[in-house]
Amino acid sequence: MKSDIHPDYRYVVFQDVSAGTSFLTRSTISTSETVTWDDGNEYPLAKVEISSDSHPFFTGQMKIVDTAGRVERFEKRYGRRKSAGPEDEAAPQAEASMEAAPEPEAAPEPEADAESTDD
Repeated sequence: MKSDIHPDYRYVVFQDVSAGTSFLTRSTISTSETVTWDDGNEYPLAKVEISSDSHPFFTGQMKIVDTAGRVERFEKRYGRRKSAGPEDEAAPQAEASMEAAPEPEAAPEPEADAESTDD
């Protein structure tokens, strides 16, 4: 192996900020924070928003974790499918106007090269 090209693989504490739990594992992540673990040693601290302690797949509970307004941004962009508001009534009109628009013409096919010959 070449020396000085591999990242530092060390013990790191990952803290799930939504569940309030922490676990110690090995990683190459670089962090600026440190924490004292149960064994009395100080380890780098990496904060995560979702881990197996808070993810719905592992917990069996449905919980929406909104980080930086992502849910609102998604709903604003794509709308809610189950609500029948004024935005949903405008959608069929937009689809009807798209159907009336003429389709663009197909691009002409390139001609065969005159230089190519069969031997």
